Amino acid sequence: MWERTLQDLIRGLRANKQDEAKFIAQALDEIRNEVRSKDMELKAAAVLKLTYLDMLGYDMSWASFNVVEVMSSSKSHLKSVGYLAATQSFNEDTDVLMLTTNLLKKDFTSKPDDVAVSLNGFSHIVTPDLARDLAPDVIKLLSHSRPQIRKRAVAALYKVFTKYPEVIGHAMGRVRERLEDPDPGVVATTINVLCELARHNAHDYLPLAPQLFHLLTTSSNNWMLIKIVKLFGYLTPNEPRLVKKLQPPITELISTTPAISLLYECVRTCIIGGMLQGLAGNSLARTCVTKLATFLEDEDQNLKYIALMAMVRIVPSHPHLVAEYQDMILASVDDQDISIRMRALDLVTTMANSHNLQPIVQQLLSHLVKNESSTLPSAVQSLAQHGTQITSKSIVSPSQSPAYRLTLSQRILSLCSQNTYENVVDFEWYLSVLVDLAYVASVDIGAQIRDQLVDVTARVRGARRFAVSLMVKLLCDDSFLNNAGEPGSCSEVLWAAAWICGEYCGELVEPHKLLTYLLQSRVLNLDPETIAVYLQAALKIFGVWTAELADRWDNDDLPKVRQMVDTIIDRISDFVSNQDIEVQERAANMLQLFTFVRADLTAFRPHVNSSYPFDDVAADSFQDVISEPRFPKSLYLIRPLSSTYELNTVATNAQALVPVPEGLDLDAWIVPPPRDELGALNAEGGDEKGPTVKKVKKGKRKETGGAKVKTKKRRDYPSSGDIVQSAPEAETEEERVARERLKAERMERLKDDPFYLVDDRPPRAIPPDVDSIPIVRLDDLPPLSQAPDSRLLSLKNPSPGGSRQTFVIDKVGEMPEGATPSPPIARESSPSFGNGVATSTPLSSFPPYEVEDEISRTGTPPPIKVTRAKKKTKAVSSGGKKKRTVTSDIAT
Repeated sequence: MWERTLQDLIRGLRANKQDEAKFIAQALDEIRNEVRSKDMELKAAAVLKLTYLDMLGYDMSWASFNVVEVMSSSKSHLKSVGYLAATQSFNEDTDVLMLTTNLLKKDFTSKPDDVAVSLNGFSHIVTPDLARDLAPDVIKLLSHSRPQIRKRAVAALYKVFTKYPEVIGHAMGRVRERLEDPDPGVVATTINVLCELARHNAHDYLPLAPQLFHLLTTSSNNWMLIKIVKLFGYLTPNEPRLVKKLQPPITELISTTPAISLLYECVRTCIIGGMLQGLAGNSLARTCVTKLATFLEDEDQNLKYIALMAMVRIVPSHPHLVAEYQDMILASVDDQDISIRMRALDLVTTMANSHNLQPIVQQLLSHLVKNESSTLPSAVQSLAQHGTQITSKSIVSPSQSPAYRLTLSQRILSLCSQNTYENVVDFEWYLSVLVDLAYVASVDIGAQIRDQLVDVTARVRGARRFAVSLMVKLLCDDSFLNNAGEPGSCSEVLWAAAWICGEYCGELVEPHKLLTYLLQSRVLNLDPETIAVYLQAALKIFGVWTAELADRWDNDDLPKVRQMVDTIIDRISDFVSNQDIEVQERAANMLQLFTFVRADLTAFRPHVNSSYPFDDVAADSFQDVISEPRFPKSLYLIRPLSSTYELNTVATNAQALVPVPEGLDLDAWIVPPPRDELGALNAEGGDEKGPTVKKVKKGKRKETGGAKVKTKKRRDYPSSGDIVQSAPEAETEEERVARERLKAERMERLKDDPFYLVDDRPPRAIPPDVDSIPIVRLDDLPPLSQAPDSRLLSLKNPSPGGSRQTFVIDKVGEMPEGATPSPPIARESSPSFGNGVATSTPLSSFPPYEVEDEISRTGTPPPIKVTRAKKKTKAVSSGGKKKRTVTSDIAT
């Protein structure tokens, strides 16, 4: 009568907060004594208190057997306490679970209250062994007379299926019957179980489609309809014929249901189930997008979020439908909720095209600027003044979060650069956007902006002049230099600015004025990589400027050049002592070059009558004029160092398409093989005699060196071409098989050898008739005088494209000379493709046949083929083949 109840334990815990551990230790001692009692009421109360302490983190595994004792009580209220304690404390490693099998079997056949309690407890403590032993008993309960028992049995079967999947096939027939149960609660529970099972293996539940479709069209329970629609979303990818059947009821549900959750589930099922394809799918997609657009105008943030999530999935297949609500989507980018902003960015990224790219980018770019409208000025104008205002308000708006600003900046770059700037129409606009982004981003995005500035300028010739003008303004602006050491300064764009101005300095009007900015002392605050590019750009600009001065030389320009050289030498001395080895080396080289230029300028004496090089004694003094020009020779010293070849973008697969030079045999040994492998190589060569004779000859080749053997060695071993030509004439089938086997063994052995170069490129197409290749190409070869002209045109072709109204971008890149394979026997197209690649081989291989073929054989190439074949066979063949050639001559 003095035992503490659960209420007393809770009151004691609240009253002893200062010494809780002592109180709980005392309570546990009391509980240990109570669970040993034979009074089931007292034991159940003790177990109930242990269950509460277990929820507070105290272990009660020592009382597992006592819990089973309480579970076996004949009183329902005590039995429920025992099952509650079991669900709280038992796990698969509990050793007393084996004692519960017969107990559960007995409870499953007891009165309904005990069955309900035991099913609930069984679903929590089920193990693979319990599931195997008790599955038949649970399946029997599916036909219980009471619906609440049937509902609990269906729910318990889900745990049985997950622990013991082998029983699914035996129980599925009984589960299928529950889909037609008169109680809607049992049907809803069955649908929930099937929906969870279909997530893992939907193909096994396709036979249930007719019954599920009947429930979809007849049920009015929204929660059950949600599960049915989700279940069909798992089934339709495995059975495409369901799509056509489901489109009408799904469309009706989307159009009529007021339940937002059901509407979203229908839209999601249409997307993942492939129901938006075809004519009927287009109308369904329009219905879905229209419904989702209403969510974007709702004040509920959850509806906005799910609408954006669904539109992200629809836009890949129906971008034109989502584009109709572009303004609403862009408005979501201004939302205060950061999650909605991110989903809106995802949607904007996928819906951009060449028509809406500019307004989308301008809208996104405006979010990085404070108190600005969506239309931004160019980088040259007013964006620079906002750079100092960004820091003061960086905490006010969610858009000023560094993580969000970085994501937004990256999205702008990815939007414009996807598929090699496929959606960019105006590249001058995009260059301005890149510069604008560098000013207002305030995050570490400078390296990506730098790469795209260089890439766009190199690929788009028509935008280079505008790019150079923008880069000059960047170099003259002190904001990037002053903030070079700060995070988010985007000072990496100065690397691109210096590189572009140096590489395309021919577009500069007054290049010498930029030298003072490139060599100022504050440049030393930049990173060494950028400083090195600054020095290289200064050298290129000076070389182009002095070369232009030499072309229009005036003696009045000499003091200006001397002053510039002295200034450069004075400023470059600070870079020579830089700690970075790259900067130091470039500065030292430049210092020596400019020292030489200054010495030449000092020694130069202007020619008084240099304006009249051709006078009465022009014939005698012409050579003197050439050797002593009217300008200093050092003015032409630097420009050839960087302007000899044009720097273009390189194709991604250019390295793999480099042609093998003529005369290079990739199968030849770089290091001679051992003696035993040398015998294998000779066997591959295919001598006319048997294998035993070859072995004797190998020994003679190494030791004796007779004349006949030496001749054969020179013909067979060093020259791979002779081997290929002679092998088909005398090689037998056995020798060919042996040679291929030895070659395969050798290639397999050398496959992982790092010192062996393997040609893994696909083999080029070999024309079937080798003898006809020179004849066909020589017949269609243009005159020799036209070949240089076509090559010059190929170099000048890109230049007119830059002057067009639309920009031309080099998406492919530069390919190595001779990389493009010639078309197979394309007679009409051979002059256009052959001048640079295809005809170079015939010209070098058949020089005497070129003119003769063009003069004497103007229109009859087939007889020439036959005649040449006749001559080849005549030297080798017997008399029988002579008769064939005679008949062919008569026929021709």
